[in-house]
Amino acid sequence: MFLLLFAASFGFSQEWHTNLEKAKTAAKEKHQHIILVFSGSDWCAPCMKLEHEVLHTKRFQDYSKAHYTLLKADFPRRKKNALPEAQQTHNNSLAEQYNKQGYFPLVVVLDEDGTALGETGYVKSTPQDFIDLLNAF
Repeated sequence: MFLLLFAASFGFSQEWHTNLEKAKTAAKEKHQHIILVFSGSDWCAPCMKLEHEVLHTKRFQDYSKAHYTLLKADFPRRKKNALPEAQQTHNNSLAEQYNKQGYFPLVVVLDEDGTALGETGYVKSTPQDFIDLLNAF
């Protein structure tokens, strides 16, 4: 029973891509915008708040599953959380293109071709208010 519940819990969460080209392919197939999140998962307090207060909520996950393709570019600092070199190189390339100022967290709304439509940082809000903000771009 425990294994069934554990496995089922993953079925309700949205898949996070880590590669822009794969995210663009998925977005084109579903005719969705891409939500690109730049995060410092192990050092950035506002990033952790965004994850906890919005991105990991049932409301956001349910909505995003039907409306967004999610892409994460993480920049951990702790050695134990270091990304593989190829992933770090890819994330650096994403930052050069979409996060030149190095803001964390930064949420960029892209169209299915990767063109930036708008961006925001952490905003203390409800998941629905954050969804409304993203949809406004």
